[in-house]
Amino acid sequence: MLRELVADREIRALNDTAFAVTPALREAYASGDDEELAEVAMAEAARASLRLLAEEQAVADLGGEDAGDESGKTPAGPVFRRAVIAADVDGATLRPDLDDAVVRLSGPITYDRIASIHVDLAEAESEVAKAVDVIDAADMGDADAEFVLGDAEDHQLAWYAAQELPFLLDLL
Repeated sequence: MLRELVADREIRALNDTAFAVTPALREAYASGDDEELAEVAMAEAARASLRLLAEEQAVADLGGEDAGDESGKTPAGPVFRRAVIAADVDGATLRPDLDDAVVRLSGPITYDRIASIHVDLAEAESEVAKAVDVIDAADMGDADAEFVLGDAEDHQLAWYAAQELPFLLDLL
């Protein structure tokens, strides 16, 4: 999806689902300023990116057409790093039926609306790969899977300016 963002200069979130500081999120936390609440929303988005990686892995395992290209420029299968795009958007609709921080976007996000991009560093890859394998079990309440997820979530996402994304992708 990040490669498509660079190529197309816009990105459409899967099912237009995104994460934000919402009134419900504010209400769920007795204290915390906007920056702390934004970190909570980012953590939720990072966890959701594990589901995208799981889907990408499933496609690669099946030998699907999205499993890379012959030039080697697009990897065959996922790069096991969580990624979150922070953007300034208008027109998002609250989705309290899904979770406190979930919103539905009204359309694609253009490159000029992106504030920053947050991606795991290389040392997180093994823990992220393990977390991808257990994300569904963790969602179902499996304590061991939640522990594995915690190992991945212990890694802080690195911050990148939007204009750095093409160079970051070349390094992955």
